[in-house]
Order: sequence, then C-alpha cells, then structure tokens
Amino acid sequence: MAIGDMLVVDADSHWSEPADMFTSRAPAKYKDQVPHVEVVDGQPSWVFNGTTVGMFAAGAVIAKDGTKSEDAQVLTTWTTEDVHVGAYDPKVRLEVLDECGIDHQVIFPSTIGLGGQGLSQAGDPVLQRLTIEIYNDAMAEIQAESGNRLLPMPLMPAYSVAECVREARRCAELGLRGVNMTSDPQDLGAPDLASHDWDPFWEVCSELEMPVHFHIGASVTAMTFYGNYAWASQKESTKLAIGGTLLFIGNARVVTNLILSGIFDRHPDLQTVSVESGVGWIPFILEALDYEMNENAKADLAALKKPPSEYFKSNMYATFWFENNRNNLPSLIESVGEDRILFETDFPHPTCLYPSPLASVKDKMETLGSGTQAKIYGENARRLYRL
Repeated sequence: MAIGDMLVVDADSHWSEPADMFTSRAPAKYKDQVPHVEVVDGQPSWVFNGTTVGMFAAGAVIAKDGTKSEDAQVLTTWTTEDVHVGAYDPKVRLEVLDECGIDHQVIFPSTIGLGGQGLSQAGDPVLQRLTIEIYNDAMAEIQAESGNRLLPMPLMPAYSVAECVREARRCAELGLRGVNMTSDPQDLGAPDLASHDWDPFWEVCSELEMPVHFHIGASVTAMTFYGNYAWASQKESTKLAIGGTLLFIGNARVVTNLILSGIFDRHPDLQTVSVESGVGWIPFILEALDYEMNENAKADLAALKKPPSEYFKSNMYATFWFENNRNNLPSLIESVGEDRILFETDFPHPTCLYPSPLASVKDKMETLGSGTQAKIYGENARRLYRL
C-alpha cells in the first residue's frame, strides 16, 4: 500500500546481527577476539575479547513465514534460523519495503546494544576501534548497495570523544547519513554528554550534517533501568510491556539533559533524534522543563538563549508509530510540531507495525491535513537525511 505520491521513510527499524558479522571481516589474528558467539551459562552470547557483552539472538518477533509472534520468549530464543529473512538480509529487506510501500528505512542494531554500547566494552582500544569500524563499513556497504534506500546508522566509539570525532568524519566520508550515539558514555569511561569535552563531536556532526540519534535503551544505564521497571512477580510478557512502555518515557531523560546542557546554544545547527520513543510525552516534559527551571534554577534558565521548550522545535526530532492521542491526533501533532515528527515501523521488533504498516495508521493519519501527513511520512526525513 502506497500513500498516493507521498514519500514514506521509516525512521526506525532494526537488524538481526548474524553470528559471523565480525569474524567474517576481522583480520585472522583478531578473529577469536572480535565479537563472536559462544554459549555462556546455557545462553548463546556475544563474547568480545573474553567478556560477555550481550545475548545472541535475533531480537525479532517476525517469523520466517511473516507471522508475528506474541511470545515474549522468542526475543531471546529465536536466531536468524527462525526469523524473517528480511531481518538480516538487506536484499530481502528491500522486498519488505516494497511490499509495505516504504521508500527508505533507517536501521539500528538489536542485540549488540541499541546504541552499540556492547562494542565499547572490550577493554582494548585497538579491538574496540576495529570492531566498530567493521560494523560501520558493513553498514556503509548495505546503504550503497541499496541505492540509499536502506540507511543504517553507524555506531560511535563512545568511550572516547576524540575517537567519536574521527569516526563521525570517517562515516560521513563513507556516505552514511547520521550517527547512532549512546546516551550514557560515562558508562564506558568517557565524560557524560553535558560536559563541554564533547563540543568537538557536536561540532563535527553539525558541520557534516550528521544528525545524532539517541535510541531508547541505548546505554548500559538505560537497560539497567529497563530490567528493573517491572516488579519481579509480574509475568514475563507483562514485564516486556512494562519495560517497553517505560523505555519510551526514559528518553525524556535524554531530551531534558540535552536541552539544559547548553549544547544547542553552542551548536545551533546540530540536529538530534529521539528514536522509538513516541511523541505523546513531549509536550508535558517541555512544559515541565520551563516550569521547573523557572522555579528551581532561575540563574541557569537565564543563561540559556531561549526557554527550554523552544529547543525541541529547532534541534530535535522524535519518531512516531502507534499513538493516536485518544482519537485526537491533530492536537498532539500541533503540540509537538509537525516539522519535528518522523514516521517509524520498528520492524522486526515486538511493537512493530507489520505486516501492513501504512494500512494500520491510515485512518488516524487521515485526520491530519495532507501537508502534515506528507511531512510526517517522509518530507521531514527527506530534509534530515538529505534524501
């Protein structure tokens, strides 16, 4: 199903990383050190330089036959042998896009860390650089071979500001259209993002028009919260629902910290994206920021060039898929800003709009004007990703 002649860009989807993703590309002397799969305590896991950095699974719920599983356990038990081939094969992914009426798709990792945080935990800077370069080179090849229809976001070596600056430049030279950044580099030994130490990174991303993406759950800290959101006695499927819901809200922490750090005053052209977070919480958080800063931090508020709530509409985007604002979508879109919302499907993860993403949102989207629909479906993304 296509939406007339509107461009459709899916601003959040995911890969299921194959087991040989790193070993197949690494120099021989590093093959047993780069991320590879071993069984640890009965669970297939990614092992990086002797350290377990995450489970190995497809992280997907779309089966080979295209059906969507409702069993929460498949996230940790299914491998690439079980899931839709489009979860890991870029050629088949293009077929999925064609079937769904999608022109371009932005892609993020799955089990190596949504912000790639698992690839920055080797304790060896040479291995960490090599591994991140292997991943990003593979993503650049996928983008090029797809004719820029698939837009994988490269990972940043967030353990080092200097390495992030270098890798952002390298990725721009490869033709990639943004970067995928952890929200908590302090987990990896670097300063937190409010530190002015990160200014060279913001500067290079601004200069090269590389939007910085903050996916929900994209840090060790964020996933620690995720694991503790649900009370222990909840059923496993309910834990997934609770964790997923509160991961959306968790990106409010990222948005508020970015705004109040002064980053956008120092780098006014920098663009950032809150990925897979939804948008319904944004008006409340922005209103709360204005109120709280006025009540509790007047001097800090005065140091900003404009009220906190105004930075979202100049420097931030967020992705949107299931919300309808209790059947009043136009009001929500107006509150957030139609120029700052990106459509997404989240394929092939549990909350994804599949198999008929455009049909599933058609009725609610038609409550918006055609110009607003065009912006959300693809025109905002066209501008952001230089399509």
